[in-house]
Amino acid sequence: MLLTMAAAAQSLEGALMPGPVIAGHAKLEADCGNCHVRFDRAAQDRLCMDCHKPVAADVRAKQGFHGRIDATTCRRCHTDHKGREMRIAAFDERTFDHAKSDFVLGGAHAKVVCKACHVPGKRHAEAPGQCVDCHRKDDTHRGALGARCADCHGEASWKDARFDHATTRFALAGGHARAECRACHRDATFRNAPTTCVGCHRSDDKVHRGRLGDRCDTCHGVRDWKSTTFQHDRDTKYALKGRHRAVRCEACHVAPGGREKAPSTCIGCHRADDKHQGSLGAACADCHVERGWKETRIDHDATAFPLLDKHRNVECKDCHRDSRSYRGTPVECVACHRKDDTHKARYGEKCATCHVARGWRDIVFRHDRDAHFALTGKHATVKCDTCHTGSLHRDKLGTGCRACHRKDDVHKGSLGERCETCHTDTSWKVARFDHARTRFALLGRHARIECNACHRSAVYREATRECAGCHEADDKHRGTLGRDCAACHNARDWRLWEFDHRQTSFALDGAHASTACSTCHVAAGPKIAKLTGACNDCHARDDLHHGAFGPLCERCHVTRSFKEIRMPGGARRPDVAGRPR
Repeated sequence: MLLTMAAAAQSLEGALMPGPVIAGHAKLEADCGNCHVRFDRAAQDRLCMDCHKPVAADVRAKQGFHGRIDATTCRRCHTDHKGREMRIAAFDERTFDHAKSDFVLGGAHAKVVCKACHVPGKRHAEAPGQCVDCHRKDDTHRGALGARCADCHGEASWKDARFDHATTRFALAGGHARAECRACHRDATFRNAPTTCVGCHRSDDKVHRGRLGDRCDTCHGVRDWKSTTFQHDRDTKYALKGRHRAVRCEACHVAPGGREKAPSTCIGCHRADDKHQGSLGAACADCHVERGWKETRIDHDATAFPLLDKHRNVECKDCHRDSRSYRGTPVECVACHRKDDTHKARYGEKCATCHVARGWRDIVFRHDRDAHFALTGKHATVKCDTCHTGSLHRDKLGTGCRACHRKDDVHKGSLGERCETCHTDTSWKVARFDHARTRFALLGRHARIECNACHRSAVYREATRECAGCHEADDKHRGTLGRDCAACHNARDWRLWEFDHRQTSFALDGAHASTACSTCHVAAGPKIAKLTGACNDCHARDDLHHGAFGPLCERCHVTRSFKEIRMPGGARRPDVAGRPR
């Protein structure tokens, strides 16, 4: 009875099945209980895991794609009963996050297309994960270094290697650290590379040619060939000092190999450099030092001619013309400086009377003491030949300014010859002329203007004292008030005028006192803008009565304000509206 009911239930479920399952589930289609538990959807995931054991293992281990995604039900992504050919595990390859798989894409892998690693017929999870699975054909080492490519190479490119050579028996240092791998490793297996110096550098031994053996590191370091551990001071009887330290080995060790006996005396190497040709002996070190031939330690002060100032910087050959022997050199100035004598021997041969060894221009002759003309101001910096243009310094010069500055006189003699009356020897522009001693003292703005603003020429005598002489263009009255501007204006400023309106027939009081001139005098000049003094001349437009009370506004109004009126009997009160009551 129970079997019959179960069979009937299965038959009913089969009849109610929404559609065929995929081909992979077809063998389970006859029994819904293989994938479904009646009235318990939550139990369905357990049945899925019973069949899909690799997925179940990933979920438990929290690895792989299914182990890394958020917890969810299988049916959320995989829906069956839609036909045998339905792909219930499909996904968008363009948006798939490979970081949730067991193989995060980095470097060059991020640019590879999916089908390069995921081949048809295999699950995506079964794609190879080891380097050699895909790159065996790229292995230039031919398997000699094993299958762990990532130990040395990065994902960015094959050439991006991070192998630590220090883990081998030959740590790389100095120049070795900069060498290409193939410079020592002649094949890609990297095995049996030489570890001795001559194993790689035999062809570089061009100096010793094997005469000093194969242990290059006895003298040379790994930085470069020129950096040697050999210390000439310590390992030989000849310490290297001065320029000797910079000399190449083969300059002294002329025979290849370096084992021959090199000379240790100066003349042994420098016979060809001896400009004295042996006349001073073979002890070069008595005068010369190792820092250079030109630097000598001979004490010239111990001779009959001590070297002072400029003489200390002179080359020996400049005085000692015969380098074979320095004896018998003359000590007189003219012996070396005859061609420098600009006086052409007029003052004799004792140059030291005026000149010193610091330089020709630095002389002991003092113009203030030895002449009748003390040099001050700009005169102290003038070259001698600027004034002494004749037979050098024996020509008689005048001491007056015009003796030298006649051509500089912009006044053309009109002010006399005593330039020092106004000018100083500091500068032509620095003048001490007191204008207050003339008939026109400079006050206000006049004290700040340049001379040539009034004095149109350097003669200075043609300038006029009248205001209009300089300010005719500034006269806004166009001459209608005469030429005596000072009657109203002062020298401080045009706008600070002193005109008193009480001198006219219309004294200004009340609001009139603070009114601008141009408010009433609207024409270009006061005499053109002639006014009668009647209120109506200016206030016709202000008359609210429209002439009904006549032109004598002052009968009711006062000058302080139109709004303030005076009532009969002399009482005053303001009318807010400004209209008569």
